[in-house]
Amino acid sequence: MGVFEAHMSITADFFRNRLDQMIDLRHPLAVLANRMPWQEIEASLAHLFARQVRAGKKIEDSDLFGATEVIAGAGVSNAGRPRLPTRLMVALLYLKHAFNESDEDLIQRWGETPTWQYFSGNEYFEHRWPCDPTQLVKFRKLLGEEGVEELLARTVEVAVTLKLIAKKELSQIIVDSTVQEKAIAHPTDSKLLETARVKLVEAAKAQGIELKQTYAKEGQLLGYKAGRYAHARQFKRMRKAIKRQATIVGRLHREIARKMTTLSQAVQDALGVSIGKAKRLIAQSRSKKAQDKQPKLYSWHAPEVECISKGKSRNPYEFGVKVGIATTLQGTLIVGARAFPGNPYDGHTLSEQVEQASILMQALDTKPNKAIVDLGYRGVDKANPDIDIKHRGKFKSLTDEDKKDLKRRQAIEPIIGHLKADHRMNRCHLKGSLGDSLHAVLCAAGYNIRWLLRMIVKKGISLFLRLLLSTALGELGHRLRQFFMGPSVKSGSMNLTLV
Repeated sequence: MGVFEAHMSITADFFRNRLDQMIDLRHPLAVLANRMPWQEIEASLAHLFARQVRAGKKIEDSDLFGATEVIAGAGVSNAGRPRLPTRLMVALLYLKHAFNESDEDLIQRWGETPTWQYFSGNEYFEHRWPCDPTQLVKFRKLLGEEGVEELLARTVEVAVTLKLIAKKELSQIIVDSTVQEKAIAHPTDSKLLETARVKLVEAAKAQGIELKQTYAKEGQLLGYKAGRYAHARQFKRMRKAIKRQATIVGRLHREIARKMTTLSQAVQDALGVSIGKAKRLIAQSRSKKAQDKQPKLYSWHAPEVECISKGKSRNPYEFGVKVGIATTLQGTLIVGARAFPGNPYDGHTLSEQVEQASILMQALDTKPNKAIVDLGYRGVDKANPDIDIKHRGKFKSLTDEDKKDLKRRQAIEPIIGHLKADHRMNRCHLKGSLGDSLHAVLCAAGYNIRWLLRMIVKKGISLFLRLLLSTALGELGHRLRQFFMGPSVKSGSMNLTLV
């Protein structure tokens, strides 16, 4: 009976194991779980999850006295299913980008990893999925850009709170830009026109529009021919096949435009979007230049994608969005990450990048005052009077300290490489421009989590070495005192005789 009472005092659930008894609490992730400001994170995100009032909708109805209007939906409960804990969902986003997992693999690995469950706030080990993968999609949308920036800011605050990086080091930053590629196929005129044909046929069938011909077999064969002619460098034949594909797409969108006039306005608007994309693809396939000052369309499902040239010989063009990264000069901690749609000049993004870094550091009562950049940020000193911009174009006017700091500018290049290789920035699978913005900040937050884990290990080793050194010095001092005070002294249960 005494053994049973002792066991019940240890755990409140007799049939499940407590996580703090299963794992090593000195594990870096367990240490970080106890140091993260979870209550502050939940409080700062609470306003994003306020329930919206569902207003009733007036609809036409009839009763014994004739036509009337009734309010539908006003009596429906707004409660719905209870939300999952905010700490759990935030921890899942941190873990996803820290360990480079997809949504599906993340929740599967979570059910098999006790340290991940401890980091997420669980008390007991649960061999199950924490949530459905689609709930992570909805949670990201609820957070928005403001919410994910809050997650990134908290990682910077934890680094300063644990004294893993000095507060004064946040005032000097390195800024650089890269391309966050979108998860799209390599755009060619032939592939895009075939995709347009397929999507137009699907949209017409979904709205009940009967087409005289869908060109399914011919369209597929033309796609094969264009690819083979391009491979054989028979470009005249290739252009003839692409021209025929454009003709087919033109016939389809004109037929749909004629037959959709009898449909409702909402349906016409939906079909008009598809027809507009088809017209853009036809125009750009017939001319190498953009038509009507419109940017080229590189993907049907992601029209926001841009073609960006970064001067790489192995990959001259990348299709995605430009992303700015800001890190500390010493310590390589990321203090800012922002997507810049429209492919702006690098220098024109500096003010927004510094503004974001300043906002993320507000709780620490500091802000950056010096930026180390490359030559892509020349000529923007007047637009940024509050920050000292240093690059090698000013080499003659730089002090010895500035020249020393400028040698650290290249430190941001491996950080960008790790963001792409280890934290999922190599391809963005999130939808739209909002998805690009959320993905860039979450990748930076995941990098900072891994940075914190590495620094916790490093600090733990140095602390162990200091304790070992102090113990050795204490033992040496004790032996010296014994030597001067007497030839023999009792220490514990052993007699130490000094000769």
